[in-house]
Amino acid sequence: MSAPLVCPSCGTGHELSERFCSACGMPLVHAAGHAEPVSERRERARKVQARYAEGPLVRVATASHQSEAELLQGMLLEEGIPSLVRRSGGFDVPDFLAAGPRDVLVPQSGGEAARELLGTTAPPPREPLASPRWHRALAAALALLVLALLVAWVGAAVWP
Repeated sequence: MSAPLVCPSCGTGHELSERFCSACGMPLVHAAGHAEPVSERRERARKVQARYAEGPLVRVATASHQSEAELLQGMLLEEGIPSLVRRSGGFDVPDFLAAGPRDVLVPQSGGEAARELLGTTAPPPREPLASPRWHRALAAALALLVLALLVAWVGAAVWP
């Protein structure tokens, strides 16, 4: 049986624990017929196109549950767009982990292609939430009430 790795330059055989040829220093390659079995992760990574894998994550779709989100992920992967699924905010059902809405996220460079493929539109930009003035006034009034009650309680305890 021949060695699993060979030097592409001089043809010297080497074991799997080595990475470079001891004779000429070239990186080793797998010999014909000795290819490593390809894992599921590596097979998925081969499908990803580098042009769609840059930038921060953006939301391109929302799914009703985990299975639907995985279907969308599979569709995106077939087009070379990497994706990530996360639970949508504000929803948690610990007894039914596959239940609940999911967000499908892709890198920004693949956002347009993903939206085109899935037939979705870009979400409107979120404006920062400004608290209404009455919220601030109510918070101030409650703080004053708590302070007054605290002063009254301390006064009653000190001067009976």
